[in-house]
Amino acid sequence: MTNATNRRQFLTGAGAIAAAGSFPRPVFAQAKPKLVVVGGGPGGTTVAKYVAKDSAGAIEVTLVEPAKQFTTCFHSNLYLGGFRSFQSITHSYDAIAKKYGVKLVNQSAAAIDRDKKTVRLGNGTTLSYDRLLIAPGIDIKFDSVPGYSEAAAEIMPHAWKAGPQTQLLKKQLDSLRDGDTIVMIAPPNPYRCPPGPYERVSMMAHVLKAKGHKKSKIIILDPKPNFSKQALFMEGWQKHYTGMIEWQDPKMHGGIKGVDAKTKTVKTDLAEYKAQLVNVIPAQMAGKIARDAGLTNASGFCPINPENMKSTNDANIYIVGDASIAGEMPKSGFSANSQAKVAALMIRGELASARTFPARYTNTCWSLIETNDTVKVGGRYEAKDGKIAAVETFISKTGESAELRKQTQAENMDWYAGITADIFA
Repeated sequence: MTNATNRRQFLTGAGAIAAAGSFPRPVFAQAKPKLVVVGGGPGGTTVAKYVAKDSAGAIEVTLVEPAKQFTTCFHSNLYLGGFRSFQSITHSYDAIAKKYGVKLVNQSAAAIDRDKKTVRLGNGTTLSYDRLLIAPGIDIKFDSVPGYSEAAAEIMPHAWKAGPQTQLLKKQLDSLRDGDTIVMIAPPNPYRCPPGPYERVSMMAHVLKAKGHKKSKIIILDPKPNFSKQALFMEGWQKHYTGMIEWQDPKMHGGIKGVDAKTKTVKTDLAEYKAQLVNVIPAQMAGKIARDAGLTNASGFCPINPENMKSTNDANIYIVGDASIAGEMPKSGFSANSQAKVAALMIRGELASARTFPARYTNTCWSLIETNDTVKVGGRYEAKDGKIAAVETFISKTGESAELRKQTQAENMDWYAGITADIFA
């Protein structure tokens, strides 16, 4: 697939969603129906943009997001590896406000009153809604790793929420000397971006190799017996970083017993590791606003109706992105954007009598292993048997040609340009 073709298909999909809403709409004699969107990531921002844009002003759209800029988790590993600048993965909300009339509220959402259909903001004011879309992303379960905490994360960064943590991790990585050790504690399922930890290890190894390190070591302590794209990563690590990366499954390390931020040590049943850089990626759960509003189940994530991304706990609330239980769809920026387009279509249908269509979802996750050596996995999904189910999947193959891997990396970069323009421009 060429760069132009990949981006054209991505944007054509977006155009099809937009076209779906381009039908005559009633003129509201009363006040406009109100959509409040909580969370300005790829899910929430996409919904806010498309509902405002395609309702042609018939729906009042408010986006609640405390940050004035958004740094993407997707491609943050490429920033660690030196393939992107931090500025290039940071985006403004100005365009969706100026071009599409989305009202931006730079406040945190403190609480949702589902009975009164209001959102209380951090400054004490409230917003009323006819429909609420939440995309709060994930929160870190700090106590899922014994000894870890928010304070410890300032020494042993998780960097699983892009921003200052990402910059801290890069600073630590760039300061390592030959012979230093990196220990990563990988997260248990489910978590944001299944291949993400292993792409991160690849980018760390790339930096060490580029600096001429011969004695440095990266140890991955994994609570899982296997991981996404495992054969592809293992092949790439052997090819590009021979002897540098060691992956340990639970049978090998016997369990992670704890971390000590003061001494930068990690203890397992097998051994105790003292490292110069410790990257702890704990278990995750839906953002606090969703948990406090009673929108999660025992898993800590939010059950949704696969036909429309509506909460199974509240018919007036939609949930997209990493906080949702999206069946066989992975938690990724691509997934959030795809789910958001379905939700936007359904919200317009309810509030502006726009035409709707059956939900269709797509996802692709690219992973850069070394310069111009990129692999991918993805699929198409539909609502089936009460969940979002895969109807077609694909994955890169081991042994692919260097030219194909180079094309896949070009596709990866072109996709990033396309999806960020689709969300923020």
